[in-house]
Amino acid sequence: MALPYVKMSGTGNRILVVDNREAGSDVPAPATLRRLGDDATGPGFDQLMWLLPSRHSGAVAAYRVFNRDGTEVEQCGNGLRCVASYLGGAPGATIALDSPAGRVEASFAGDGRVSVSMGEPSFEPAAVPFAAETAAQRYPLDVGGEVLEVAVVSMGNPHCVVDVANTADAPVATLGPAIEAHPRFPERVNVGFRRIRSRSAIDLRVYERGAGETLACGTGASAAVAAGCREGLLDGTVTVRLPGGELVVSWRGPGHPVWLSGDVTPISEGTIDV
Repeated sequence: MALPYVKMSGTGNRILVVDNREAGSDVPAPATLRRLGDDATGPGFDQLMWLLPSRHSGAVAAYRVFNRDGTEVEQCGNGLRCVASYLGGAPGATIALDSPAGRVEASFAGDGRVSVSMGEPSFEPAAVPFAAETAAQRYPLDVGGEVLEVAVVSMGNPHCVVDVANTADAPVATLGPAIEAHPRFPERVNVGFRRIRSRSAIDLRVYERGAGETLACGTGASAAVAAGCREGLLDGTVTVRLPGGELVVSWRGPGHPVWLSGDVTPISEGTIDV
C-alpha cells in the first residue's frame, strides 16, 4: 500500500511525516524503516512521525516516533513541531495531540513558527532511566576511564547533558556513542554537548539515540535548558543555537511544562510503499 508523506526540516532535523489516519496500515518492519531512512534507498529521515487517529476526544491526531535505525522512541520535539505544521492551524490557535509520552499541545505564530508543549521534565533517575541510588543535579560518569560530570533528564525520552568549552570541537563522534550505550543507561540515551554562553543563550550539539548526530534535537534542547535552569545557571527563556539553526526553550520551573519554539520548512512530498 502506498502512503503519502511530507518531508520537513525542523530547524535542520529531517522529519518524515506519514499520515496513516485513514489507511490503518501496520508500521513497516524495522528493516523497511532503515531503508526508508537511508538517503540512498528512500526519502531519508532522522525521525519518522507515524500519524494515527486520536485516542482521546479533543486531540487532532496521535503519533508514533521512529528513528533512522528502525527503533521506536517516546518523543521527538522537532518531529512534533513538524506534525503540528502538517496538520495546520490559524495564527494564535492551539491544537492537542496524543504522543507516546502523553498529551501535548502545539500553538501557531503568525510568522510560521510552531511552539509545542514538551511536558514537565523529570530529574528522577528511574524516569530516565539511569542507574543511581538517589537523585542529584550532576553525576560522575566513567566513560573509558575518563570521569565526566553529567546531568540526566527525562523529557519523555532519556537525555544526558555534558558541558564543554566549545561545541565546535567537542568529541561528539567518540563520546556520543560511548555515552549512548553506557551500562548506566539501560535504554540507551540521547547525549547533549552544551556550552553556556550566557544566562539566556547556549550552544548545543546532540548525538541522538538510534540516529547519531543530527542538526537539531528539540527534546535535547529542552533537556539542556531544563537542567541548566535546575542548577540556577540559566533563565526561564533561552535561545539554543544548534548546527541546524536556533530554537527557543522556555520553562517556568517545577509544575510547568517546557515549551519549544522554532521554524518548520517543507522539503519534499511523495509516497512510500509499505
